[in-house]
Amino acid sequence: MSKAMKAIYKNIVLLFSAVSLFVSCEDILDKYPLDKLSPETFLSNETELQTYTNGLYTMLPSAGDLYGSESDEMIGTNLNLALWGGRTINSGDGGWSWGDLRKINTFIEYSKNCQDEKLRNKYLGLVRFFRAYFYFEKVKMFGDVPWYDHTLDSDSEELYKPRDSRDYVMQKMIEDIDFAIANLPAEHSDYRVTKWTALALKSRFCLYEGTFRKYHAGDVTLATLPADAKPYTYYLQQAADAADKFISSSGYTIYDKEGTDASYIGLFTKHNISEGTNREVILARDFNVDYNVVHSANANCISSTMGRHGFTRKIIASYLMKDGSRFTDKAGWETMQFVEETQNRDPRLAQSIRTPGYCRLGTTTLTPPDLNHTVTGYAPIKYFMGPEDDTYQKSYCDLIVFRASEVYLNLAEALAELGTITQADIDRTIKPLRDRVGMPNLDMAAANATPDPYLLQQASGYPKVATVNSSNVGVILEIRRERAVELIQEGFRYYDVIRWAEGHTFESQLLGMYFPGEGTYDLNADGVDDVTLYSGDSAPAGSAALKLKIGSEVTLSEGNSGCLEFHKTTRPGWIWDDGKDYYYPIPVEDRSLTQGALAQNPGWNDGLTF
Repeated sequence: MSKAMKAIYKNIVLLFSAVSLFVSCEDILDKYPLDKLSPETFLSNETELQTYTNGLYTMLPSAGDLYGSESDEMIGTNLNLALWGGRTINSGDGGWSWGDLRKINTFIEYSKNCQDEKLRNKYLGLVRFFRAYFYFEKVKMFGDVPWYDHTLDSDSEELYKPRDSRDYVMQKMIEDIDFAIANLPAEHSDYRVTKWTALALKSRFCLYEGTFRKYHAGDVTLATLPADAKPYTYYLQQAADAADKFISSSGYTIYDKEGTDASYIGLFTKHNISEGTNREVILARDFNVDYNVVHSANANCISSTMGRHGFTRKIIASYLMKDGSRFTDKAGWETMQFVEETQNRDPRLAQSIRTPGYCRLGTTTLTPPDLNHTVTGYAPIKYFMGPEDDTYQKSYCDLIVFRASEVYLNLAEALAELGTITQADIDRTIKPLRDRVGMPNLDMAAANATPDPYLLQQASGYPKVATVNSSNVGVILEIRRERAVELIQEGFRYYDVIRWAEGHTFESQLLGMYFPGEGTYDLNADGVDDVTLYSGDSAPAGSAALKLKIGSEVTLSEGNSGCLEFHKTTRPGWIWDDGKDYYYPIPVEDRSLTQGALAQNPGWNDGLTF
């Protein structure tokens, strides 16, 4: 465990005791109980500044948000509500929670107690990083949100104000992140936010906003933008500039210490992210079994009761062949069985799922996919450690929140969407990712000459690329492919689809591996039968360890043949609603409290009239 994280654990008791005294538990809107801890003296030295801000790191994604992130790329037994119309206008917070912002603005208000300006600005930079991060999550979910940059009392009139425009909020986020970039330390740190983390975040949220505005232009989702709102090109250029500065100046690189067949998976299977002198990881969550700071990534992979996650055939089909050609250009690819379809593919496929020849970490035993543990058959192996981590809540590999590969992809996409990308830019951004796994580089001219039909279909790709752009259609598609492959199971996919205005792709069937019908199958080509599919009253004799009845224990898309389709009956007739589904609804109780000052998001009828 790093010295920085040891400091966090050492101070954890102080943190919670201080915050419990400093913050009223009765009402988060109330001021602090001044009789217990004076805000006029707290936050006056580095120990207090660090202790307070340690708690903000809990805002980062949880382990389950990463290894269990669900969209159309990875599904489990309980489908993401947004993928079948299951979201409702609830009476809980529904993501509309503001406690973290209260902590942030309180720190900003009272940090003046620290007389050391340089030290104060360092921690202000950290806190303003987290405020930008906080608001990014809110904008993604709700669009327009109220901007608050100071603490409020329970009777403050501002609690009842309407939402500010997303353009106003985004400008405030840029002010915050630019302050963070200017004041955070430049030294590399695996577990602490730095100047480089801030640049990475800026490239992330500015790319999001630029592409959202480009592809949602004219939609109801942008109806409240003021007349003088910044154009989408402004945000794309901000993203490109931040990513370019990161790549040019940060010293972070693409991790390749373990060769083409192991470096990619090696990023995600380390108990300590610094093993192997890793300089790709910008920020990770530090887990340590000795301190019982653990998660359940292993149990998630080998349990029949923890979601049975698996990648979808749509995403698996988008992986290129190892020579750079398109798998979906091959005749008969739609009915290829698992062993055949996984041969000679982009090496990241075999470093993301169990393919023939797979042995789990720390063993030499060939291990096929287990259909009891994955609903699609495409079993994830990211974050899947050796057997010592198998018990529930005993995994402790570090989990990455920011890494350099994303920033490289952000730069490539921003330039492509701006229409200024060159082959030299591709060589600088996409090529290092492909070099890591021994894949040919992306040829910009060839991609634009023959855009991939598979990636232009609504069911499997992004048709709006061709309707919105007059050039670079092929290269934008290829950059999106690269992003889907490189960042799979890292929590990006759902909101990538949202910002590209391609919600209708969520309507497509959520399929797994293909089976031609009843029979016994060897899923890893080791000569041992792994599963038998049958349709009679009783399982047939045979050596397969697993026997599943078609139509009962397993569902195929075409009845007695086809692809695994666990959710065949989950969402009959469901259609993505462009006028509603790109945002979450504002909770009813919050609308009621403000007497309608908070307008509901388009398409969500909560029955309230004011």
